[in-house]
Amino acid sequence: MGAYVTRRASIADFNKIAPLFDAYRQFYEQEPDLEFAQQFISARLNNNESIIFIAEDETQNALGFCQIYPSFCSVIGAPIYVLYDLFVSPIARKSGLGKMLLEAAHEHAEANNIPRMDLTTAKTNLTAQSLYESLGWTRDKIFYAYNKSV
Repeated sequence: MGAYVTRRASIADFNKIAPLFDAYRQFYEQEPDLEFAQQFISARLNNNESIIFIAEDETQNALGFCQIYPSFCSVIGAPIYVLYDLFVSPIARKSGLGKMLLEAAHEHAEANNIPRMDLTTAKTNLTAQSLYESLGWTRDKIFYAYNKSV
């Protein structure tokens, strides 16, 4: 594979991102559902509810994406970004695309005066943990994460 580029996605990219998003969800043991993925990504972009970075090869073939959601932190009294999704196609893994996508998100946060980004990952996802830590992300040793289905 040749050169890669990362860039902020626009609504015109939703059909490129949707198959990657569907594969990401399958990685987390969800049933394949490309139609749902298309609707979800389209809605996030149309409603300006998330910021998505896309990684492409020299032929503009989408190979990965990173999605961040704007939020707030009451403790520091500032807006933050929640990095919720990071996925690189299996054919492009170990190519540096994950790092490039994380750096694009970081640069965007820095350019927009966002003081912090948060993320969670599966305890078993050691590859991702290694990447995050290599880029300066620190594992929280004080707080537990909880969720509740409604």
